[in-house]
Amino acid sequence: MRKKAVVLATVTTVAVVAVLVRQNSRKKQRQWKQTQRILRKFARESATPVPKLWEVANALVSDMQASLVSQEETSTLNMLVSYAASLPKGDEKGLCYGLNLRGTNFLILCARLGGRNEPISDLYRKEISIPPNVLSGTSQVLFDYIAVELAKFVSEHPPDDTLDAPEREKKLGFTVSYPVDQAAATSGSAIKWKSFSANDTVEKALVNDINRALEEHGLKFRVFSLVDDTVGNLVGGKYYNNGIVASVTLAMGSNAAYVEPNEAVINSEWGNFNCSNLPVTEFDSSLDSESSNPGCRIFEKLTSAMYLGEIVRRVLLKMAQETALFGDVVPPKLAIPYQLRSPDMAAMHQDTSEDHGVVGEKLKENLGITNSSPMVREVVAEVCDIVAERGARLAGAGIVGIIKKLGRIESRKSVVTVEGGLYEHYRVFRNYLHSSVWETLGSDHSDNVVIEHSHGGSGAGAVFLAACQNTKSS
Repeated sequence: MRKKAVVLATVTTVAVVAVLVRQNSRKKQRQWKQTQRILRKFARESATPVPKLWEVANALVSDMQASLVSQEETSTLNMLVSYAASLPKGDEKGLCYGLNLRGTNFLILCARLGGRNEPISDLYRKEISIPPNVLSGTSQVLFDYIAVELAKFVSEHPPDDTLDAPEREKKLGFTVSYPVDQAAATSGSAIKWKSFSANDTVEKALVNDINRALEEHGLKFRVFSLVDDTVGNLVGGKYYNNGIVASVTLAMGSNAAYVEPNEAVINSEWGNFNCSNLPVTEFDSSLDSESSNPGCRIFEKLTSAMYLGEIVRRVLLKMAQETALFGDVVPPKLAIPYQLRSPDMAAMHQDTSEDHGVVGEKLKENLGITNSSPMVREVVAEVCDIVAERGARLAGAGIVGIIKKLGRIESRKSVVTVEGGLYEHYRVFRNYLHSSVWETLGSDHSDNVVIEHSHGGSGAGAVFLAACQNTKSS
């Protein structure tokens, strides 16, 4: 009797286990279908077919034109006129100095230019970190620190050996990795600091402050033009290729500058561009509303390295919460904003291994997810692909918009130089950008636009900015 009871209990247990297994299997199937639904919806809302790209390009052109003809806030674009004394032609000569001021450091460069068809020699560069007490101080403290470091740099490298060098005042090219509104103060520049506490420069003659510091420290240097880094990229590109008409920055920020037919250089500040045609999803809206600048820099939030990884994280978080993509417990790190950086997103996206091993490593390293299956990793890679493709294609639409504004689509070849880690290091992003421009322009006109990587970035641009000032003044 006892044996029959044991057998009956065993059979019952097996039956219960079988039921639980079936229930669990059906639950996982439902969760997986929900994961796919979220993925498909996100892909659909992020789609950038050619008609959509033309809508974005045309809206950008409209905003550019509105901003240039009106002083009122009728456009999302600033369209800042950059008062560079002139642009390089490639025949500049002499020892030239440049300085690129960044968030927490600055780069000093010098190079001896030999003129057209001659190599650049005596090229030196030094990156200098800005101490915390200087970052938190006034602008004059910052400029004094820069002047001291510049004096050291000059003493450590070959002197200017031209006959009048000791008496002649040298030009210093100065680029800043922040928006520079030069229209606000023609005697200098007003700058919107993003990271610095030195906010007393607002509406002051920034260039005058810099030059005062240089003079007080006995340096025979003078800054005549101060431009943002995207304009610096354009200036640097012009030295090598006079056919360059625009430059684009695709790094932590996103921006574009171009040359008007009258040679005026315009810093579009296109990161702030916004229109109803942009493919904005619920994830982008939540990112924007929770950011430090809600309602601003919408185009940048779709196209720059600052935000791409964060968009991916938000999509994965929703999947984790609603479909248990990473298990029954939501990984704590997945809920931390900006925990997933765009370089790690790029590494996952470009993982071509059969089991997406790099995806698994990055999930573990950045988000504490240790038990992802190949199917889950495939979903993560697809989310990365959707975000990267949308961002790159929108940037491509922006390039088409600028070329259209210049009236160069149909009849003239235009070169656009692109700077930034997204373009330089993120191969799939770069390929999507190129294909976006080609598809939008079609086979008849795609050959008229050439996109190339910039020559040395805005730091080198600062050197060439000084070079063309020297040429003009000599």
